Amino acid sequence: MLVKVLSAAVQGIEATTITIEVNLSKGSKFFLVGLPDNAVKESHERIVSALQENGCKFPHAQIIINMAPADIRKEGSAYDLPLAIGIMAANGMVATDRLSRYMMIGELGLDGSLQPVKGALPIAIRAREQGFEGLILPAQNVREAAVVNRLKVYGAENLRQVIDFFNGEPSLAVTEVNTREEFYAQQSSFEYDFAEVRGQESVKRALEVAAAGGHNLIMIGPPGSGKSMMAKRLPSILPPLSLSESLETTQIHSVAGKLAKDTSLIARRPFRSPHHTISSAALVGGGASPQPGEISLAHNGVLFADELPEFNHAVLEMLRQPLEDRRITISRAKYTVEYPASFMLIASMNPCPCGYYNHPTKPCVCNPGQVQKYLNRISGPLLDRIDLQVEIVPVPFEKLSDTRPGESSESIRRRVVAARQIQEERFAHVSGVHCNAQMTPKLLSEYAVLAPEGLEMLRSAMERLNLSARAYDRILKVARTIADLEASASIQTHHVAEAIGYRNLDRENWAER
Repeated sequence: MLVKVLSAAVQGIEATTITIEVNLSKGSKFFLVGLPDNAVKESHERIVSALQENGCKFPHAQIIINMAPADIRKEGSAYDLPLAIGIMAANGMVATDRLSRYMMIGELGLDGSLQPVKGALPIAIRAREQGFEGLILPAQNVREAAVVNRLKVYGAENLRQVIDFFNGEPSLAVTEVNTREEFYAQQSSFEYDFAEVRGQESVKRALEVAAAGGHNLIMIGPPGSGKSMMAKRLPSILPPLSLSESLETTQIHSVAGKLAKDTSLIARRPFRSPHHTISSAALVGGGASPQPGEISLAHNGVLFADELPEFNHAVLEMLRQPLEDRRITISRAKYTVEYPASFMLIASMNPCPCGYYNHPTKPCVCNPGQVQKYLNRISGPLLDRIDLQVEIVPVPFEKLSDTRPGESSESIRRRVVAARQIQEERFAHVSGVHCNAQMTPKLLSEYAVLAPEGLEMLRSAMERLNLSARAYDRILKVARTIADLEASASIQTHHVAEAIGYRNLDRENWAER
């Protein structure tokens, strides 16, 4: 008897429908074809044990299973459930009249329990697109998949419940999630708040400008000056995620298996802080079984690179292309996948190997030339993609002992959101551009025009401070953002002056002072 059941394979952040064909005939052999990997082939033993533990006998027959399309490699243990149901249906122990209306995924334990799988959300989206009535998957993944409307999502604890469901018994119930209610309830809940930060008003201002324009930023300062502390608070002032951004972000985390249990949608912008020993594949994605890297997990959020010069040089250079294109394409001999990677890069570094160059009280013990050599670990092309370069100094005791709270993240966020709304209206007709940091030279010439006084100030600053040519566009973008924060239609002289102040590392004599 030939039976077909439906499942899915995840490639990148998209899912592809997989048809599992099961045929039973006379004999005793077991054949599994259709480009399965070792994890899929090992399902035979798990299925045999799961059926025995749930009072079902594994058929004594020749079993041929084909997983189509055969040119797509089937990886992982998520096919255990559809394979088991297909074998039981071909043996007449499961009714076949409703099999074509449901998609199934799930890993089986030896006792028949269902274990969580990766990629439940993109699979649910695929099931709806293909017109399936419902999706059956492990209970641990049910809320993740239930955010997809117009699709019945069933969470099963074990194999017996699924067998009974197809045989007409009410063993499974549809899970419904009020997506909008849960999404908006979590948007304003943050662990860290800028009200807790003492002093550092100039750095907080720079972070506000970065958030308002989507600019990349680097902080240079000695150990203990608060670089990491302030970076962790940046998501609390970024504009809230939209539902479409949240869905895309959740898809990436679903594919990577990074969603917490019982999570439906990611409602807050992600903050990823990889260690400086991270490998290339872990940062940009890839591997034997392609997975999203840290830059994709930071999509629509923040990638924080603490101690930037300590990262492997080759790893840092891989950031250049996704910072420009906001996508990463990974090509290997056997596959090509593409992941979104639109993130803000926030970096921090010590000014020198000992950490105390330009410190107000502690002397620097580095040899002559070591400061510049340390800075040279960051290539010019990468530094070119960082709009704001901010020096940070330790907070004096008077500021640390001040018990009055600083300005709250909520207050700063209101100004950031207002500035972003201006930019969204400005670039509404431009595809792929949503904030000032994404402006092309053509858009700069249209929306970042300086008055003669501002142009003269910029020319004078570039000559007096020996600023590099690459600083010119960055200053214009940041000045446009500062003007937006003040709801100014034109860029004023003081906007240009503030933007110039954020280009410390472009000064030729920065490491020689």
